[in-house]
Amino acid sequence: MTSGLDQKLRVQLRQAMQELERLEARLQNKADYGPGKGDPAIYEWEFTLAMRETAQARVETIRQAILRCKEGRYGICEQCGAEIDPERLDALPLATKCISCARSTRS
Repeated sequence: MTSGLDQKLRVQLRQAMQELERLEARLQNKADYGPGKGDPAIYEWEFTLAMRETAQARVETIRQAILRCKEGRYGICEQCGAEIDPERLDALPLATKCISCARSTRS
């Protein structure tokens, strides 16, 4: 793994972990769900919960990219095994599919 890529992924991981910690802290204040005790904070709590799930998925995606780098699989399409275009990886360092496979799975 190139040191520049390693550094870029580790910065992204650190940022994603910080965001996850921030969201975890916000979830400590849970609104009251009792009957007839509706609280507008419930919506915000549930929204924060959904954001936490997204942040957890991002952390895992970045960890998987770092693992692929260590194993020499980074930049190889997980679907067809072709090399992922370096320009695509520059734009989307977490890409796991070449552009052709990514397009075919969207259809």
